[in-house]
Amino acid sequence: MARIGIIICARYRDCGGGKCFRALRERRGGFARYAADEPVEIVGYSTCGGCPGGNVEDVPAEFRQNGANVIHLATGLVVGYPPCPHLRRFQAYIETVHGLPVVVGTHPIPLKYFEAHRRLPFWTESRMDEVAGELMKEPRGVMEAYN
Repeated sequence: MARIGIIICARYRDCGGGKCFRALRERRGGFARYAADEPVEIVGYSTCGGCPGGNVEDVPAEFRQNGANVIHLATGLVVGYPPCPHLRRFQAYIETVHGLPVVVGTHPIPLKYFEAHRRLPFWTESRMDEVAGELMKEPRGVMEAYN
């Protein structure tokens, strides 16, 4: 069973998580890796703590105490403007220090953000296709449904 901790960008600290939880139910975006019949459980949901990500040091340990066996870094860290400059560091830190695998992404990238961001130079410069490539493989109609 996947026991998931989700870390969101602190800029979106008031986010209710609706798109993330919808994507989990639909097994879309970062959650497409889990089979529809595979039981999953959310064991924690927190912000990064704000730049440069102070909560990333401790929150994964709390998630792990609550049974987490994987951490998802929310899609907002990818498509917020600007994208999180610490995303790769968060992933490396959590995997190295906490020993938990990290998945970049929760819900599919909304099409309106995908189309805007891919025209901007930072998307290429930050090699976002390498960081969050799985999110970019969603069909156009799915991305549009998450606008």
